[in-house]
Amino acid sequence: MQPSPPIENIPLIELSVEASDEAVDWVATLLKSTNYICDISITKYIEDIKPSNWTSTVWLYFPYDSDANIRCLEIENLLSSLQRTGLISELKASVIDQKPQHENASQPLIRRIGKRFTIFPTDTLSPLPTTDKIILKLNPSFAFGSGLHPATILSLQLLEKHLTPGMNTLDLGSGSGILSVAMAKLGANVLALDNDAVAVKATQDAVKLNEVESQVKVILGSLGCGSEMGHWLGGNVEEDVTNIAPSGNCDLIIANIFARIHTTLAPEYQRALKSGGILIAAGFTDDYKDAIASSFQASGFNIIDQETSDEWVALAAILNS
Repeated sequence: MQPSPPIENIPLIELSVEASDEAVDWVATLLKSTNYICDISITKYIEDIKPSNWTSTVWLYFPYDSDANIRCLEIENLLSSLQRTGLISELKASVIDQKPQHENASQPLIRRIGKRFTIFPTDTLSPLPTTDKIILKLNPSFAFGSGLHPATILSLQLLEKHLTPGMNTLDLGSGSGILSVAMAKLGANVLALDNDAVAVKATQDAVKLNEVESQVKVILGSLGCGSEMGHWLGGNVEEDVTNIAPSGNCDLIIANIFARIHTTLAPEYQRALKSGGILIAAGFTDDYKDAIASSFQASGFNIIDQETSDEWVALAAILNS
């Protein structure tokens, strides 16, 4: 895929991709991992004109120069796993004079979640935290998606209710790092795991940005047999991914990941948690709720709480004594 050569000296490359609700976070995360992205915009579809399963268009812009075609190919390769699994469309490229103003464009928002969490983009002046307010700082590109995705919001709502200070916690599939940061700011010690190197870097950046390095350890790895399941998008897992054996010393696990991974890892969750430990599972829709709940119950959990937003569901379960 290459854009057509410009007729005149046109300064910008415009790339666009249609994305499902699940993929917007990851598109932003992957694009942010590059060193040359000039600008990122996200537009939401109006419900009555939404095509197929796409909910948003992600636009990105960078200078049209001698490296432009190479950059286009690198970005296409970067997004290939999402495209292969049907979460995004093919990438489109064109050469333009200047960046347009998109209708329905998302803006980085200051967002209050639950009773205590407030998400602030880093380019927004945030107030000092108080005893009843926890500030979560996000890079502006992540504030479009990761902090506002329904699965993430539901996870934060359940964390607020079930995490107590001093807990030893595990964030499985840490992604942008927002949940690891939230747990640290609630007073927990956190092990953040992801088998994607880009996500690990994003989590490390979020931890540093929010100044919780002393409470969060970030590892390129997975829990138990999770390391044998491959990359969640069907890509290759790095050879140096660490396999963390369940040891029964976690007070709380949060996993905001795909449904099929929850059902497979249910026994690993059980082995990783202390008796009476809490499991918070998110990242799936109501279609998968019963299957996931059944797999948890078969591994010794009782469902004690849930949060919903449209079709998205998050469950909290306690491990039986």
